[in-house]
Amino acid sequence: MVDVDEHKGGEESFAALFEESLKHDEVKEGDIVRGTVISVGKDYAIIDIGYKSEGQVPLEEFRTAEGVIEVSPAQEVDVLLEDRENEAGMCVLSKEKADRLKVWDEISAACERDELIEGTITQRVKGGLSVTIRGGVKAFLPGSQVDLRPVRNLDAFLGQRYKFKVIKFNKKRGNIVLSRRVLLERERAALKESTLERLKEGQIVEGIVKNLTEYGAFIDLGGIDGLLHITDMSWGRVNHPSELFGVGDHVRVKVLKFNAETERVSLGLKQISEDPWTRAQERYVPGTVVRGKVVSLKDYGAFIELEEGVEGLVHISEMSWTRRVKHPSKMVNVGDVVEAVVLDVDVGNNRISLGMKQLEPNPYEQLTEKYPPGTVVRGKVRNIADFGIFVEIEEGIDGLVHISDMSWTQRVKHPSELFQKGDEVEAVLQEVQHDETGEKPKISLSIKHTVPDPWDRIPHDYPVGSMHDAKVLKVLDFGAFVEIEKGVEGLVHVSEMADERIDDPRSVLKVGDDVKVQVISIDQDERKIGLSIKGAQRQEELAQAQGYQQPASAGATLGDVMRAKLGDIASREESESGSESE
Repeated sequence: MVDVDEHKGGEESFAALFEESLKHDEVKEGDIVRGTVISVGKDYAIIDIGYKSEGQVPLEEFRTAEGVIEVSPAQEVDVLLEDRENEAGMCVLSKEKADRLKVWDEISAACERDELIEGTITQRVKGGLSVTIRGGVKAFLPGSQVDLRPVRNLDAFLGQRYKFKVIKFNKKRGNIVLSRRVLLERERAALKESTLERLKEGQIVEGIVKNLTEYGAFIDLGGIDGLLHITDMSWGRVNHPSELFGVGDHVRVKVLKFNAETERVSLGLKQISEDPWTRAQERYVPGTVVRGKVVSLKDYGAFIELEEGVEGLVHISEMSWTRRVKHPSKMVNVGDVVEAVVLDVDVGNNRISLGMKQLEPNPYEQLTEKYPPGTVVRGKVRNIADFGIFVEIEEGIDGLVHISDMSWTQRVKHPSELFQKGDEVEAVLQEVQHDETGEKPKISLSIKHTVPDPWDRIPHDYPVGSMHDAKVLKVLDFGAFVEIEKGVEGLVHVSEMADERIDDPRSVLKVGDDVKVQVISIDQDERKIGLSIKGAQRQEELAQAQGYQQPASAGATLGDVMRAKLGDIASREESESGSESE
């Protein structure tokens, strides 16, 4: 006979077991269930999840970030049911996958609540960086989302831990995309608003050098950038902003201009200190000898830094009394420390004129004593101009031979007709003209004065009516210039070439022809000789017509020839008379 109480207790126990079996039926593969560790073996931990059979989990899945396996009996853990029963009749469980799914659920919840995710940048991948977030889950940080500006060197972020905003989340695909830039933009916007409220012109502020360009530096003032132009960095010379700053440097600057509407800020660094030009006029009095470093060379001179922010210019004309300085590099180099004399100070334009040659004696002051007028000098033709030639009588000291002082008799149209560069010539120093500045004087030379003036004798050597042999030098439309002796020329006008009319002198004469001419005019003041070919021909014809076959000799007039001829006749008659008397 069955005890009623026992029967009743059995029914309750069966009901409990049945209900528990229904619960087991509710557990599906892929579900996360809580289980209890009942034993720990060499490679696996046996876990009871309340199912008809226990499951096993590899011990490796209990390894912590420090590398220690932490698992013990009676420990409760969440696991993922991968398979209800394997070949050994046990459940296939995974703690690692359960942890991962829990993390994904936490991340998903954080995304829904618009929370930030913290993680460590661990690896550089294509297009950006890999970030390890909760539970070792990998997320992708695109390169464009790393910072406010594009980053060239992403390796610099490896190992850094930041907070990120999740901008894309796909649990099924296991895809998480993060952004650090969004957070920085939020921070910068808040900081910018605060900065704009307190920023004003004339204020001294602190900032960080954000970027360098050739023309200046951009300073981050806190959410807003200001431009520190290269001209406002120092009172001295700055060739490039990198000479003074590096990206990331902290600087104190002055707000020069601020436009709240356009959010443009102009900054100055040199304005914090005193302008050295305010006392330059007191420190650099004309005539003072100063010392400084050559900081720049231009075609026209050298800039000398006298102190920070104060430079003076030595023009190439102020570098040497005698040397022809074509470029300052022939005298000085950048970095040289030189001495100079202050010539002039223009504080209004921040200019100081310096001279180097003033440290040496002026060689032109003794020039008159060394070369008094009438001194014969020798030198080489250094330059040829339309109006004359420049002759170097000493290094750096030239004299001018004007075209009118080249020859007593020749008509020189251009000096190149007589001289070439490098020719050595002899000349007489005519005059040395000094000006008030004491600069290079004007030296007048004359080549023609090295010989006597032939016009003192030409009227006597070439009287009107005299006959001469000549050579054609030049044929022009109005006549021909002929040479009757070396350097002595005369003009045969076209009307004096022949009795008949000649329209083109070139039809009857050419350069190099030898001709017989008669002097028909002499103008000593104008230094002109008029000659006639047809006059010479007439004289010869007249002499022949009168029976005198002997041609007129050069330099003799027709009268001279006839008198000589009559003298010969008289001598011959006297000789014949003497013979008859005998």
